[in-house]
Amino acid sequence: MKAQMKALTLWQPWASCVAIGAKRVETRSWSVEHRGALAIHASAETAHLHLAQGEPFRSLLLAAGLDPLNLPLGRILATCFLSAIMPMGAELPQLSAQELSLGDYSLGRFAWFLAEQRRLVDPIPAKGHQGLWNWEIPRGLIISTVPAAWLPKSDVDGPLH
Repeated sequence: MKAQMKALTLWQPWASCVAIGAKRVETRSWSVEHRGALAIHASAETAHLHLAQGEPFRSLLLAAGLDPLNLPLGRILATCFLSAIMPMGAELPQLSAQELSLGDYSLGRFAWFLAEQRRLVDPIPAKGHQGLWNWEIPRGLIISTVPAAWLPKSDVDGPLH
């Protein structure tokens, strides 16, 4: 049996913002029971790609060394740890202005709290799906599904290879 990991497909430029750690709360109109390891997939859809050229996306992407005009599409960009999901209207932790600018915090939606974002050095081609889906991890790729706080410091430095 091939190793699998839950994955979530996001449109660009939001997918890259999660991958670089600039976006730590993903807002969704739905919730799931899953907590734990999660792969972040950039949709092949280009409808919102033009937003990468405006603020706040442009500055965030450039600071991370990404070209807003050439973001990866149809690829797994990162892994992270889905630690909690809270409904809007609940007592959310205080969020930065940057975080608030990158999500839709309307009542009736859910805040998905992401931690331990680890950007892949070489994004991996994959076909995305709606909802949470199972991504088959390519043979030979080692991805930690344990929060970095539980690992020795040397195991969590830098992006994944």
